[in-house]
Amino acid sequence: MNPEPTQAGLAALSAQALARFDREVAKYPADQKQSAVMACLTIVQEERGYVSAESEVLVADYLGMAPIAVHEVTTFYNMYNQQPVGKYKLNICTNLPCQLRDGAKALSHLEHKLGIAMGETTADGLFTLQQSECLGACADSPVLLVNDLTMCSFMSHEKIDQLIAGLQSAEAKSS
Repeated sequence: MNPEPTQAGLAALSAQALARFDREVAKYPADQKQSAVMACLTIVQEERGYVSAESEVLVADYLGMAPIAVHEVTTFYNMYNQQPVGKYKLNICTNLPCQLRDGAKALSHLEHKLGIAMGETTADGLFTLQQSECLGACADSPVLLVNDLTMCSFMSHEKIDQLIAGLQSAEAKSS
């Protein structure tokens, strides 16, 4: 196990993030504080927009874990961004049930509409397109997830167009 986290390393996180870390760790027995790894990664991402390699080391130090163990969690789950993403991250399910119900067509339409390929971000920084293995809504396919929070089901070309237009309109109003 790693020694206690260094003050210099933790200074890279806000006081609010550290307080949230403390609240998450308090939910577990002292010898099992690494159980809070997912919550701590989520807190880092909320604060910074993504989880960098340096942030993984901070979380590892804080929880007394090996950095590779934290990296394994970050890379296993789609919800953790390992690099900056657009304001709207669109995860498209590319698993077999969605593919059998026009998932590939929905993906192709979205790539064409946004002018980007899977894994890319639009030039204006508004949209990032990513794939998901399964979003657990096979009966509603094709599905996509907006910013890891909002599930969109039965995504026909028309519904995709409406979604993109709505997000662009919301962005224009907030500018």
